[in-house]
Amino acid sequence: MKIVIYGLGYVGFTAACCLAREGHEVIGIDVNADKVNEINSGHSPIKEPQVDALLTTALEKGLIRAQTEISDLVDVDLAIVCVGTPSSIDGSHDMGYIAKVTEQIADCLGTGRTEPLTVTYRSTFRPGTVRQLVEPIFQSRLGAQTDAAVEIVYDPEFLREGSAVNDFFAPPKIVIGTRDGKRSKVMDKLNEGLDAPVFNTGYEEAEITKFVDNSWHAAKIVFANEMGRVCHRMGISAKKVHEIFVSDTKLNISAYYTRPGGAFGGSCLPKDVRALQHMASEIGAYTHLIDSLVQSNEAHKTYQAQDIIAKLPKGGRVLMVGLAFKAQTDDLRESPNVDIARRLLQGGYQLSVYDPAIKPEDLRGQNLGYIFAFLPNVGELLVDKATAEAGPWDLVVASNSIIKGLDLGEAEVLRTYEYD
Repeated sequence: MKIVIYGLGYVGFTAACCLAREGHEVIGIDVNADKVNEINSGHSPIKEPQVDALLTTALEKGLIRAQTEISDLVDVDLAIVCVGTPSSIDGSHDMGYIAKVTEQIADCLGTGRTEPLTVTYRSTFRPGTVRQLVEPIFQSRLGAQTDAAVEIVYDPEFLREGSAVNDFFAPPKIVIGTRDGKRSKVMDKLNEGLDAPVFNTGYEEAEITKFVDNSWHAAKIVFANEMGRVCHRMGISAKKVHEIFVSDTKLNISAYYTRPGGAFGGSCLPKDVRALQHMASEIGAYTHLIDSLVQSNEAHKTYQAQDIIAKLPKGGRVLMVGLAFKAQTDDLRESPNVDIARRLLQGGYQLSVYDPAIKPEDLRGQNLGYIFAFLPNVGELLVDKATAEAGPWDLVVASNSIIKGLDLGEAEVLRTYEYD
């Protein structure tokens, strides 16, 4: 198929590379001209395992290219929208980018198509967004020709940073939302060969799926960390308690997100929890556990920062290993490690950071804005592997699994991503 993807962030760019590997012709659209030029010259705009090799192969085969705009969708089989839905001041999702891209797609449809263009949205939507925002935009542009011109689908993504390529080809589930809940032929063709349960449903059920999933992931992390703090204070092995807890696969379900360790962060969980809080407040649903998640998560950051500081002499030298939200990525948005680093600097400690995936000159968009808002001197803090291993350090703070690649000798290491 010929596929156009709007938005070349983590989700959009990963999807572009994976779909090209499947033999589809992919055109990526992004307003950032620098990002477009990087992709066309073979440089990935994100740090994510496997995407560099996929991009190189796709370019060699002529199956992928990036542009800042597209004026004609007549011969396109599928348009995928992956633009951002950042948090507004009140916690709700800002749908401005969605509205703008939808208008652009509608204006590009024109005439000459023999079949409706399938337009699928992968950005996180509040339930009702397709019917109340997306459909009205198409109808205002296309009028009576709307149904003949476009098939609207909501298709939430389930990609984890650090394993996004593997998740794309082996998703936990596939959820396809359509107006009447019936199957989409184009989406069936797109998902051929993927081994996962498929749910064909209405728009609203598909739209709320990510809120349910991400809030549950956030709840598991908060629960694990609260239990971890109790164990830590009482001198109990949280690691052993976790081992016992996750062995129960009948009632405790699974081991994911239940290991006591770092706070949650990144681009999805904080944003979607805040949006669900806003939604629940509006409709009078009293979600007290959900309301407590962000507060408990912030408390966990404070707890870990205090635990680190208690082990340091005044003005001590600290090496933080891992600043990004996840190892082998450069996503710094709402990373709990950024918050801890900021607190250490404010406390007068000499902080250095080892995270080979982070290069300030490569950061883009919200990722760039976030780190320079909260840690503007990040470039001065970063050190190379030789410097990290040379030390000396009063304390090494291991924020993620990057620590496994360092030889730190006898240095004291505090692992904040798991409790022993």
